[in-house]
Parts: sequence; structure tokens; C-alpha cells
Amino acid sequence: MSVATHDAVRPSQTPTTDRPNRRAAVWANRWLGGVCAGGLGAVSALVSSAPMPRGPVTDGQALIVIALSLMIGAAAGYVMRSRWALLLAPLAYIAAYELARVGIRGASLEVIRFDSVYGIAAFATGRGLHGLLALLPMVLGVGIGIGLAGRGHRDRSRRWRAVRHLPAAVLSLAVIGLAVLVARPASTPPILGSGGQPVPGSISELTSVELGGHEQAISIRAADPDKPVLLYLSGGPGQSDIAFARALLEPLTADFVVVVWDQRGSGKSYVALDPTATYTLQALVADTLGLTEYLRDRFAEEKIYLLGESWGSTLGVLAVQERPELYHAYIGSGQMVSQRETDRIIWRDLLAYAGSTGDGQLYDQILSLGEPPYRDTPWANSLVMGYYPLLEPSYTPPAAYVARGEASGVGQFGLFGSEYSFIENANLIRGLVDMFSLMYPQLQEVDFRTDVQALEVPVYVLDGANEVRGRRELAEEWFTRLAAPHKELITYADAGHAVVFEQADAFRRLMVERVVPATYGASSGRD
Repeated sequence: MSVATHDAVRPSQTPTTDRPNRRAAVWANRWLGGVCAGGLGAVSALVSSAPMPRGPVTDGQALIVIALSLMIGAAAGYVMRSRWALLLAPLAYIAAYELARVGIRGASLEVIRFDSVYGIAAFATGRGLHGLLALLPMVLGVGIGIGLAGRGHRDRSRRWRAVRHLPAAVLSLAVIGLAVLVARPASTPPILGSGGQPVPGSISELTSVELGGHEQAISIRAADPDKPVLLYLSGGPGQSDIAFARALLEPLTADFVVVVWDQRGSGKSYVALDPTATYTLQALVADTLGLTEYLRDRFAEEKIYLLGESWGSTLGVLAVQERPELYHAYIGSGQMVSQRETDRIIWRDLLAYAGSTGDGQLYDQILSLGEPPYRDTPWANSLVMGYYPLLEPSYTPPAAYVARGEASGVGQFGLFGSEYSFIENANLIRGLVDMFSLMYPQLQEVDFRTDVQALEVPVYVLDGANEVRGRRELAEEWFTRLAAPHKELITYADAGHAVVFEQADAFRRLMVERVVPATYGASSGRD
């Protein structure tokens, strides 16, 4: 009788005691669970790498990566039901992503380098940032998944339960904070009058323009949109000056519509870098001309002014040479003439300096790079640039230059400028690294002494008396040979390479008092 009673009771107990065990038994094989967890990480990487081969490069992409990684982590934790998923899913994600983007050009995704500031910065803003955005939420997701899989198994001690959940709570707050940081939009401050209030009718905007099939970012600032247009071309290649130029060239907005452009692949335009096969010098010249046409149409100007700084001076000269009818005048600051010859002179001068000072370590280091063009670009270039102060005469930039830069709070390279979102801040660095590595080889055959012996617009070259010999002597030689309707070489005693920034107030006076009166007339399209 007792046996029959026992047999009768067993079926009624089966649904409440055995069903969870049967469900758990599906993943009882830890090897199968591990394969599934790793597979989830790998598949998510392969899916993400198609639209984002460089990892997230926009705010929207970054938020997608955070959300996707959180879900993948939760799924991996649920199916494996082991803390080993914390290791397997992220490792599979990293490995698959690295394999998927083999062949993607750009120094920030090539061999990992920790032997220079450039290498560390490239890793931090490329792979490092991607890892933070993907792996942090993935780890949180794994914990959530494990918790969901083990739901119903309660700890007897409330204190132990609180301690166990503390890391998850901290991690949750970190992921939420990261998402909020990523979602913070970029902005640019308004043009202010003497009373500290926005100037009525002024323009202060960040926008984008399609150039060569790519959306590229520009900043437009002007107290009066009816003033002449001045387009500034940043240095580098790859430098973004939207925030930096806003801080130091702000007085120009009283007299010009000041436009600063993040060229394709730099800063806010980093997403436009691919496909790199179309990233050519001629393409960037065409982009410059396309932006010029856009500005002419928008502001009803027949011509604009073109200002090139360092690499931007190379781009500017080539644009003016191709379409001189678009420009009132060309202004060069830190004028480049021949990248190859400049690098060779600087390389030899550093060897001579090391020899004269008895610095054997510096001599061996520079000699080991080989005569330019440097093969190990941009790492060799960044190393050599760090020694430029050894070749520059000692000088003191104007106090206004230093004070305005410090007061602006934008920091070096404009990294703290409000014009950049969290992701765009990272793009400032990796854009500089990638653009330089892609464009530097293309500049080796450019030499204005033979290629550009005449320009059909007035030319003004800003000469820093403390510029390194490898740049200054070539600029003077080219200027002497150059045929132009009008040309001036204006020397500033307290300036080096970045004359337009170091002498921003003097540059404004030059433009307002001499350049505009001589060049801006009936041809501007204005009465």
C-alpha cells in the first residue's frame, strides 16, 4: 500500500521539482556552453565589423556597440551559466574583429606600438576606445545573463547577496555613465558682443557638407554674414583645428565669415576616411574646390579668401593653381614647398646638432631612421618632430597668443573644445595618425619650386623668423621664383611655424588694413 501511494505521489511532484533541472540540462555540457558563448562574441564582432571596420567612429555607432555588446554578453552568460563567459565572449569578440579588419589601411589599426607617444595615443583612441565601448557592457551583460539563468536560487544571507551584487551595480553605473558621455552632443559657443550677449544676426554653427561623396564637417562663425568669406585649411595632414582656430582666431569673426573645415579623415570628418583607395591628394584638392563652391553659393560671393596652415598650405596652393578664379587671394602660414626636401634638411640638421653637442644617443637614433622619406611613417615623423625645438631659435610668442589659448580651455589640439563629442575627441588623434600615414607618401613628389612657378592670384606668405631652416629656406626660395599679380612675404620676429596663430592679432590687421582693401572689390559680387 505504501509503495502504491509513493508511486501515485511521484507524478504530481515531477512538474515542480524536475522541470528546472531538465531546462538546465540543456546547457549542462560546459564545452557546448563555452562554444556558444565564444560564438556569440565572434558573430557579433563579424556583424559589427562590416559597417564599422575601424570600430565605432560616430556617436550613433558607439551607442549601438554598447547596446549590442550588452545583449550579446547577456546571451553568452545565460547559455554558459559560468563566469568563464566573462573571458570567452570578449576574447572571441576581439579575435574575430582583428581578423575581420585585416587589410584596413591606417596606422591606428596596424601594428600596435608603445614605443612613442603617437603609438600609445593611436592604441588608446583606436583599439582602446573600442574595447571600452564593447567589452565593459559585454562583461556586465554576462553577469546579467548568469543571474537570469540561476534565478530562483536565493542566498540565505541578505548581507552576502548585497555584497555579491555590488560589482554589478558599480559596473551598471559605469556603463550608463559611458552611454551618457557618448550621447553628449557637440556644440559651438555663440558670437558674443561687447556686452557678453549673442550678436543679433550672427552665425555660429557646426554643420556638414557633402564633398566628393562624403559628408565632411565645417564650422562657420561670423558676427555679420555679409562680410568676406575666409576659408582656413588645417595642417597635419589630419589635424582638426575647429576648436583651436575658434579660440585663437575669434577676433577675425568681426571682419570675416570664418570657415574651418575638418578635411576628410580628420576629427569630425574621420568617418569619411574610407574607402582609403580614393583618399588621394587630388581628391582632397577637389574637396577644397567643392567646399569653395558651396561657400560662394551660400554667401553669394564670387570669390573667397583661402588661408593654408602647414599641410593646409600645400592643399591651398594646389587648389588656387587649379581654380584661381575662385579666390581673392591666397595666404600661406608655415608655408610648405617640398615635404621630401624639408624632411631631408631637418634630418641632416639634427645629425649635425647631435654631432656638435656630442649627443651620441640622438645621433644614432636619427641615423637609424634612414634619410627621408621615412619608411616608418608616422612613427618616425613623430619622433623627429619632437626634436624640432632643438633646431628652432629661442623666441617668445606674443602674450595675447598664450593668454587666449589658456583662457579658451580647448587644450592641446583642441581636445577639450565643446565642438567635439566624446567619440570625435578620439577621432582627433586617430585621424591625425591615419591621415598622415596615408597622405605622407603621396607628398614625396610635390615640389612647388618646379610644379608651381606661377599663381594667378595675389599671394601673401606669413614668414616666422624662428621657423626651422628646412621649411623657411624652401619657402623663401619658392616665393622668390613665384610669379603672381601681387606677392608679399611678411616676416614676424616672434613666430615660428604656426604664424597665423602666434600672430593672430597682427594677421587680422594685415587682412583688414592691407589684403582686403587691395583685393576685395567689384569682383566680390557685392555692390
